[in-house]
Amino acid sequence: MKGFEVVLKSYLSKMKGGSRTLVKKPFSEIAWAWIGGFAGIFGVWWLNHWMGIQENANLFLIGSFGASAVLIYGVPMGELSQPRNLVGGHVISALVGVIAYNLFPDNVPLASALAVATAIAAMMATNTTHPPGGATALIAVVGGASVHELGWMYILSPVLVGVLIMLVVAVIVNNFSSNKNRHYPKYWI
Repeated sequence: MKGFEVVLKSYLSKMKGGSRTLVKKPFSEIAWAWIGGFAGIFGVWWLNHWMGIQENANLFLIGSFGASAVLIYGVPMGELSQPRNLVGGHVISALVGVIAYNLFPDNVPLASALAVATAIAAMMATNTTHPPGGATALIAVVGGASVHELGWMYILSPVLVGVLIMLVVAVIVNNFSSNKNRHYPKYWI
């Protein structure tokens, strides 16, 4: 019983966390993140509009792109913000999500759990972990008729096209900063 108590105490001690020092971001960094977020999301919407997609006017604007914008424009030097992670994470997760929906179209809870869990594992196995990818996989399952009608095309458009637009904007905007520690990408592959 003593061994169990030691293991339990060790396990519970991991939950208390440590100390943290919050460092306020300079206004210039906040401004560049805002400009990038605006330009990236507007660029994705603009392409959708330019292509004349009227039925689903905002189909290109999947929710996971908002989370990607936070990473690639707000934390451009972060490990999970890099191009390999952005593109690979979304594309792999979209593929996994479409497969999960096709396997279990009548069991949304099972397809959803399978899509997210498998997307996490696939991103980790391929070194493309990008947290918004989990949402991209989930959207393939719960996105409704407009997403399901896309079928395999969901992977190419809106996902791949959308992340490539956001990537181009990230490369352009993040390198305008005069801060030598803010550039994008940190590495490509």
